[in-house]
Amino acid sequence: MKPGSRLKSSVCDAEVIVVRAPADLAVECGGQPMAAERPTDLRAIDPAHSAGVLTGKRYVDEEGTVELLAVKAGKGSLSIGGKPLQLKEAKPLPSSD
Repeated sequence: MKPGSRLKSSVCDAEVIVVRAPADLAVECGGQPMAAERPTDLRAIDPAHSAGVLTGKRYVDEEGTVELLAVKAGKGSLSIGGKPLQLKEAKPLPSSD
């Protein structure tokens, strides 16, 4: 997987673009692996991974080695190896005194 790659969920409508990630990483949505193409038959969402994906938001892992940009919302939540990805917080703007 390389930056700029588009991944689609196999359980919902979610789609992400890879901003930063190691090459040998497997991203999951709804507890199922994401792929370049969406399968014709959607799989069931794991209830433990059903928090959802929000369009336009960035998701990161705890170490900061992975960053994904959600381009399409979905019902499944993003994870890597079963560990959920977190919503990236916006940096506060400097005050203009």
